[in-house]
Amino acid sequence: MPKIFLDGKPLEVKESITVFQAAKLSGIPIPHLCYHPAFPPEGSCRMCLVEIEGLPKLELACSTQVREGMKVSTMSEKVVEARKGVLEFLLAEHPLDCPICDKAGECKLQDYYEEYGLFPSQFKEYKEKREKKVRIGKNLLLDRERCILCTRCVRFLNEITKTQELGVFERGIHSEISAYETALVDNNYSGNLPELCPVGAITDTDFRFKTRSWFLKKGESICPLCSRGCNIFIEYHPGFPRIARTKRVYRVRARENEGVNGHWICDLGRYDYAYLDEGRQEKLIHKKGEKETRLSWDKALILLTEKIKSLSVMKKTSRIALVCSTTLSNEELFLIHKIFQEDLGVERIFFADPIPGESDNYLLTADRSPNKRGAQEIGFELKSPDLEPLSHNTDILLVFSHFLQSHFNLGDIKNALDKIGTKLLFTSQTTSLSSLFDIILPTALVAEKKGSLTNVDGRVQKFSPALETLGDSRPEWQVLVSLAKELKSNYKYYYQFTSPEAIFKEMGKEIPFFK
Repeated sequence: MPKIFLDGKPLEVKESITVFQAAKLSGIPIPHLCYHPAFPPEGSCRMCLVEIEGLPKLELACSTQVREGMKVSTMSEKVVEARKGVLEFLLAEHPLDCPICDKAGECKLQDYYEEYGLFPSQFKEYKEKREKKVRIGKNLLLDRERCILCTRCVRFLNEITKTQELGVFERGIHSEISAYETALVDNNYSGNLPELCPVGAITDTDFRFKTRSWFLKKGESICPLCSRGCNIFIEYHPGFPRIARTKRVYRVRARENEGVNGHWICDLGRYDYAYLDEGRQEKLIHKKGEKETRLSWDKALILLTEKIKSLSVMKKTSRIALVCSTTLSNEELFLIHKIFQEDLGVERIFFADPIPGESDNYLLTADRSPNKRGAQEIGFELKSPDLEPLSHNTDILLVFSHFLQSHFNLGDIKNALDKIGTKLLFTSQTTSLSSLFDIILPTALVAEKKGSLTNVDGRVQKFSPALETLGDSRPEWQVLVSLAKELKSNYKYYYQFTSPEAIFKEMGKEIPFFK
């Protein structure tokens, strides 16, 4: 391994990596605007210039490979002066839009001017006027005055999606990013462009002028909208004191994971986040005829426990039926398997999942459920529900999630459920299906709880809460552990499950796949 010196610090690095990559590994920041780890070096922004001993001029850190004995200075007087000059050149034509720019607060130009600039403008001429609001695709607006021609957007469409909707048109001072009018950006990954843009040139109409970036907090999570399990950031507004919050989640962004989604997420995962706030079931409700009453979790669990125990004493647990979903975590599915299938001997366990969609042969899969592989590894036979056997000789029905109505007509579901004595719905969303159940129990979403999911490739990914639960909502694993303790079939076994980590540890002992 070559030995180099970065700012006088000796460092052993891999062969063939660049100075930029070596500096990143050693924790030395080098400013950059056009460089992105997913693309080959471009070298058009000139911000990553460094001084290398023995060479007559400054070199690009993003494209210069390391070699034995190389001595690199990333903050010499010449380097700092060059970066200041590059910034002055970029800002000469840049509009003073910071107060209204969506990128303000997370803009590389702002950051680098703070670090290397702070110089008075010498530009006396009029700034070049360009179009400020050019629609280049769904949810995408281009401000050509802000564009610094880093070409990240062009390279993304050339090398990642391979759809090539954008290019650099004209020459010299007239150069600009544009699309053919008949071929605007229209692919499953177009939402990555505003995130990829280092300045506020490409903005997202879904986020545009909604709030400021510095008000948002960020939480890590896993996207549950297909079986890929892309790693994401959920950005939410914590609210202001004494002011009612009108919206919680403002945007979803990609979180880097080379083994799953790289640097990107699809537009389905990016834009279909309304379910996190809208139509949420927040109250635990008990229905008696037309009358609705609030119920505590303790009372609801006691009520369910008594009904299950009465069937168990009479050895009639075959009259219990479940409709589950592979949107549940590994830990929750494991508990359902242990409590109902192994302890109670329930055989009628069905699965109603989101309706499949189209795959794009990249990240988005046809399977719109995040944990089908996990359910299979736990030992479930993923049988689809049939209303007739579901309602036949059934005294207690437990339905986890609201996806049952995606598979059947609501009237047919009502006719089937009318024959059942006790019906409980565990759901995070308020839907028309809720009207058919006696007890509706609000549950937490993946973004609001701990656990793990197994993606389509068999990769088990753990997640933690990015958001707080709403209202009376509880994670299903918590409810299932409490139910198992109340049933007292194997109290000592379930008493150890104080967290999803404890459940996962036991899963590893019992199921080799999760070891």
